Amino acid sequence: MGLPPYATMPQRIWYYAFRVICALIFIFLITPIIVVMPLSFNAENFFTFTPEMLRLDPDGYSLKHYEDFFTNNEWQRSLKNSLIIAPIATIISVSLGTLAAIGLSQSHVPFKGTIMAILISPMIVPLIISATGMFFFYSALGNWLESSLGLDKNFVGYVKVILAHAVLGIPFVIITVTATLVGFDRSLTRAAANMGANPVTTFFRVQMPLILPGVISGGLFAFITSFDEVVVVLFVGSAGQKTLPWQMFTGLREQISPTILAVATLLVGISILLLTVVELLRRRSERLRGIVES
Repeated sequence: MGLPPYATMPQRIWYYAFRVICALIFIFLITPIIVVMPLSFNAENFFTFTPEMLRLDPDGYSLKHYEDFFTNNEWQRSLKNSLIIAPIATIISVSLGTLAAIGLSQSHVPFKGTIMAILISPMIVPLIISATGMFFFYSALGNWLESSLGLDKNFVGYVKVILAHAVLGIPFVIITVTATLVGFDRSLTRAAANMGANPVTTFFRVQMPLILPGVISGGLFAFITSFDEVVVVLFVGSAGQKTLPWQMFTGLREQISPTILAVATLLVGISILLLTVVELLRRRSERLRGIVES
């Protein structure tokens, strides 16, 4: 919507100044990401633009760093670990986070504010503090699983990382599902109960279809959090659970290679795709709740 014809001069100035400010903020945020992308196609093993790249010479560009990512055993092992850890952590986060959000949405639950603050605290507390606490807790848990149950050390390592990432993902699920439940019509569940449906049937046949966009959005956020996380896995995991971000961090410290930029570009593309899905789901949720017109 443009300016109305009766807008005053200060309103016109603010109208255009606001858009300039938004554009500058957008440029400030997006520039570091944009710079990484062309560097990932560098034909040389440099982290800077070569003269050939600046001249847009085709010889200055190459896909060899992407080829290295898909053929290098270390990178592929890290990718495999990320694809194992992130989906399982997401399933746990979605299951527990959805149940917590539904429980906190009930009017009879006492101390809802306090409980909510505790559940979303992993999002608020500095990550290094959470990682330190998780290190001590999951170390004791891992020792118990190995000594008492006789589980394999590598398997226990995966369990610890998955549980730690699930803790980080639960707050995102709780927040998105809670936001979806704001416009939920409680009379639908009461009507289902009056018609003889048990609570489980009511949840899956009535409530879940309406809050599904929020559940999926929270799951995508939890997946991105787990897939991109590096601090907690450094504290909790071991070399057998080295994820893709961990491999990138190790590469920056030990062997600087533009392959890291290629991986970063792929991760940015995946994140953009997932966030696009989240936005589409958000709009669908609003249409289902009648907040906006279809």
